[in-house]
Amino acid sequence: MPATKDEPIQIMGAGLSGLASAIILAKAGREVHVHDIRDDSGARFDGDFQGIENWTSPIDFFDELRDWGIDPEEFKSTSFHNIELIDPNDKVRTAWSKHIAYRVIERGTAEHTIDQGLKRQALAAGANIHYKSRVKPEDCHIIASGPKGTSAVAYGEIFLTSSANKVCFQFNDKIAPGAYAYMIIIDGVGLICTCLWRKQKKSDRFLNESIAWFENNYPEIDRQPIKRVGGKGDFTINQQYKVDGRYFVGEAGGLQDAMWGFGMRYAISSGVFAAQDILGQGEYEKLVRKNLLPLVRNSFVNRWLMNRVGDKMFQRVADRWMKSQKKNGDGLPFVSWLFRPDLFRRILWPFVRLGMMETTRTADGRKIWRLPFRKALKRDNWEQSAAAAEVSQRWNATRKGGGKVSFTNDSDEVSIPSTA
Repeated sequence: MPATKDEPIQIMGAGLSGLASAIILAKAGREVHVHDIRDDSGARFDGDFQGIENWTSPIDFFDELRDWGIDPEEFKSTSFHNIELIDPNDKVRTAWSKHIAYRVIERGTAEHTIDQGLKRQALAAGANIHYKSRVKPEDCHIIASGPKGTSAVAYGEIFLTSSANKVCFQFNDKIAPGAYAYMIIIDGVGLICTCLWRKQKKSDRFLNESIAWFENNYPEIDRQPIKRVGGKGDFTINQQYKVDGRYFVGEAGGLQDAMWGFGMRYAISSGVFAAQDILGQGEYEKLVRKNLLPLVRNSFVNRWLMNRVGDKMFQRVADRWMKSQKKNGDGLPFVSWLFRPDLFRRILWPFVRLGMMETTRTADGRKIWRLPFRKALKRDNWEQSAAAAEVSQRWNATRKGGGKVSFTNDSDEVSIPSTA
């Protein structure tokens, strides 16, 4: 459905990428209609914290937003120059940068979330947003409908705390199979989360064990549980990003980081690129392949390397990160190098695609390569500790007292339900 010069632009999905497109197009005077099957932007989330990285480009992402006409002051963000890095041997070290390394924002429907901040800007620019509106992809110009399959899942617990703001990033293949766990505390609210890159049964034990570890090593968090949250990631490479005049943006186009799951910068950028194409200010396919696809491919190579080696690779990453920081007086250049494509990883990419990814076709006939949700390994079969069992008991008491769970499956399901 190619867009003609004066016809209304139809966008499927009122998430970050769809709203970014809507802001740019509406500000340029185009009639824009955004459709979403949910009640509101951010309804897919429930107040969980996420990070916007600032290392894949020498340009600060918030400066990019301002250049595009998107105001980052419309939503709450907390900037960080440092992170507490925890290696598989439980050694805690501080990674630091003189530059803003990343920002923590909140997802959801509260006024201060990034979802609502972009929504307000889209409406102010003149866009029309239709919630509880189900449309067909073939009737839309921009497809921003989020993930379809499942390559990984994340489970977290939100809690109240008197602890100071901090972010901790833990490499540990046991409590976060193939991935990492983390703790974020912002202004009296905390989130402990574990990411699972391998499909598990009794998956709540991984979260319980993560919480128990952080409580033991950070007793000052004095955790008061509120609710548990969860989500999934769908990691794909698309053969094309503009098909039959339709622009596939954000997760709908597989545009996110497959190593650590950072996707908001890619999502917003792709939404902007789609709008620029419609306005005659660039070619979407070329913009994606130049600015985003090399980063995405590189992240799959990094993911492949981590899948093969596990904690040994995690330990190596942590050690090299600290060694680089000591040498340069700044830890950010190492992370930038980790995400930046180089000759070695470009050579590996074709083998990674053949050996790690599954070729499939979507319902509308597009060819994609998807990272499958890997099977559990023998070492993933363990019983939770006594401390983790206490965490579970406390959560059960909180739940009986009104604590909510924002994902439908619980401990005995192997993944969050999805449609192909």
